[in-house]
Amino acid sequence: MIESTTSHDVLITTAFLNPGDEVDALLRGAGLTTHHEPNLAALPEAERRTLLASTRAMIAGTQPLTANDLASAPNLQIVVRTGVGYDSVDVAAATNQGVPVCITAGANRQAVAEHVFALVLGVARRVPENITNLRAGHWQQLTGRELRGATLGVLGLGSIGKAVATIAAGFGMNVIAYDPYFDEAFASAHNISRAELEEVLSRADFVTLHLFLDDSTRNLINAERLALMKNDAILVNTARGGIVDEAAVVDAVRAGVIGGAALDVFEQEPLPAESALLHTPGILATTHVAGATREARGESGRMAAVNVISVLAGGDAQFVVNPAYREDVA
Repeated sequence: MIESTTSHDVLITTAFLNPGDEVDALLRGAGLTTHHEPNLAALPEAERRTLLASTRAMIAGTQPLTANDLASAPNLQIVVRTGVGYDSVDVAAATNQGVPVCITAGANRQAVAEHVFALVLGVARRVPENITNLRAGHWQQLTGRELRGATLGVLGLGSIGKAVATIAAGFGMNVIAYDPYFDEAFASAHNISRAELEEVLSRADFVTLHLFLDDSTRNLINAERLALMKNDAILVNTARGGIVDEAAVVDAVRAGVIGGAALDVFEQEPLPAESALLHTPGILATTHVAGATREARGESGRMAAVNVISVLAGGDAQFVVNPAYREDVA
């Protein structure tokens, strides 16, 4: 058992984790105390600082964790993001403070990959438009398109990109992919063709994004690159909103530069009700739910809890995205 020496050991800001759930029970069963605060960023500064001051570990959601927040947590030993994206965390500040930032790698891989095809089929078969018309009393048998024989372009052939490519094979799609660290062995085993970014955009009937958001990928899909796509191609983004220039996507769909788009992630979340993304025919938007299955959330929470328990007991952190944290400790 781990001895608890503060008013709470673990601060949990992930919105889908709750007091008394399996994750809470795991942590408390290890002798740790927990505090759930899904709206950390909205707390008054003094209250937030007090809460962070007694925090030894954080299980974090998607809301920002800033350098100031980290500086307010001098006892912090680990941050675990319940997901694979960590752009919401000031990783440089955590590294300078000697705090490992971890992810729950692989926990939501299948969930995200399946949601990609929910979006692809939704746009390809014009499902939202059909439902809207039917509810309005219009019986229109809209013409859609099949996936079999179409080319799927995967930008980012990492864990999730690979799962997407595997599912695509079941639909009879041809898969081409771009990744700076291309896995030749996997591609060869799954009949995936390697291509450069511009070639994927120009050849694919459907383009799906599975890249991390950083300075090299911010606004990667801009007006110039959208213009490379086929005029009936569909863009899908379940990665991070900042990878896509959202205004350029709206313009491209409205002008017929591309055939449509399906987005699950946005630069600003929640997405404002007045956003043009919600009012442009041919664009399907969902509320950052690609990884929101019972199975994925359960596994993500369990992985985070196990990592926290291990580190607070003196063990090594797992799935660390900033291994230099050890070197940067003063």
